[in-house]
Amino acid sequence: MSDGWLRLDRRTVLVTAAVMTGVAGGAALPTLLGLAGGMPWWQALAWVAAGSVLLVAAGVGADYVRWRRTRYRIGPERVELHTGLLLVKRRSLARERIRTVDLTANLLLRILGLVKVRIGTGEHTGGDSTLELDPVSTAEGERLRRELLSRVSDDPAPGHRRDGALAVLDPAWIRYAPVSFVAPLLGGAAAGAVMQVSQWFGAQGKVIDWVAGVFRDTPVVWIVVILAAAALVAGVLGALGLWVEMWFDYRLEREPGGTLRVRRGLLTSRSISIEERRLRGVELVEPLGVRLFGAARVDAVATGLARNENDRQAADLKTLLPPAPRDVADEVAALVLREADAPTSAPLTPHPRAARSRRLRWALSAALLPPVALTLLGLLLTEVLLYVAAACAVVFLPLAVLLALDAYRSLGHATAGDYLLARSGTVRRRTVALQRGGVIGWTLKQSWFQRRAGVLTLTATTAAGDGAYSVYDADRHEVLDFASRAVPGLLEPFLDHSPSRPHPRPSP
Repeated sequence: MSDGWLRLDRRTVLVTAAVMTGVAGGAALPTLLGLAGGMPWWQALAWVAAGSVLLVAAGVGADYVRWRRTRYRIGPERVELHTGLLLVKRRSLARERIRTVDLTANLLLRILGLVKVRIGTGEHTGGDSTLELDPVSTAEGERLRRELLSRVSDDPAPGHRRDGALAVLDPAWIRYAPVSFVAPLLGGAAAGAVMQVSQWFGAQGKVIDWVAGVFRDTPVVWIVVILAAAALVAGVLGALGLWVEMWFDYRLEREPGGTLRVRRGLLTSRSISIEERRLRGVELVEPLGVRLFGAARVDAVATGLARNENDRQAADLKTLLPPAPRDVADEVAALVLREADAPTSAPLTPHPRAARSRRLRWALSAALLPPVALTLLGLLLTEVLLYVAAACAVVFLPLAVLLALDAYRSLGHATAGDYLLARSGTVRRRTVALQRGGVIGWTLKQSWFQRRAGVLTLTATTAAGDGAYSVYDADRHEVLDFASRAVPGLLEPFLDHSPSRPHPRPSP
């Protein structure tokens, strides 16, 4: 095309044809079985075949029109994208605002040598901050990534610079996949999938009868244990497969010009780029199962990435290192931050015992709620519920105490060089190392119960990562001193330094 305008790869129509054929084939079988009961098989087959052909033709035709009406241009100052037939969309991004160029290719795209390019500014303004080219050739995608991210940046720490590979996949890390929370979730999903598929084919009753026949003379308790174990085994196998798909050929590297790049994926390949000038720190994430085996995950704290765990796609983009041994995680954190020693390994200031008491009260209250409710129902309905309530109390109360004590031991905060550290959580413990210069505000929260206990919650506000990182239930005097030292001048205007008070406190 003239004037520098380019089109998407014409093989996008072939991709759509393959996808629509798969969709039509998946819908054809249950539809054919449903129609065969009310008409001759050849007539049902003809109807299904005609519908499938129509569905594929409509999808291919629509995508051909999209391909013909879509063009893009990389200018000296802006990236432009024009698309649409009846409603023409003309969008552009200033090149100086571009912060991410991510490449993704599923198995079909990889077979055809294609890739989807997502160009973003790192701003939370919805679709206006991103452009998607879906698809272009792999060579064109790499060219766009290099061209749009080619900036000369000053080295902030030349003594600790290391270009090239910062971390590569160790196959032994797969041992952490079965102990993640994904395994039981996948096990439950597998059981639900069996029932759903059997319902599609009208065999759900037969499946239930078969299971009932297998466990005909088995006590109910053993039935529950065996089925739970089977679901767990399925979940473990699913977690292993998911880990291989997500982290196969993983590689974290620093490119010249100050860009961190993560490449990974078996069936769907992913290439994620994060500019170092957007980086404000790192976060070590330790889910309970992974932490028990001495491992941790490293996430980036950077502007333009996920602010909450509900944003699944953005949360996936910020992971720099999969669950790996803790010393490896600390080493990668140091390399990413260009530090000689990992801030995340610095000793933390423990929190007062009042924080432990608060967690014990919360945990015991939550653990006692089910037994109390079951006891009341048992007194009104049947004494069987009283035994269930007793069993719940025996199981939940010790578990609640253990989790509360672990949550207290996980609390801590400190400053380490240019970073402030905050750690909290038990089921999912998080340790953030946040650049002190990235803190743009403080939020102090103190409930009536916290005032009585002499603790408060201090939250650091930042434009990166989740947007806010909290130090929970810290000693109110010590944590205000900590905030004053961490970011001098930011909190002082709001403190009362009266000589009659030995420590700074919030002014009324």
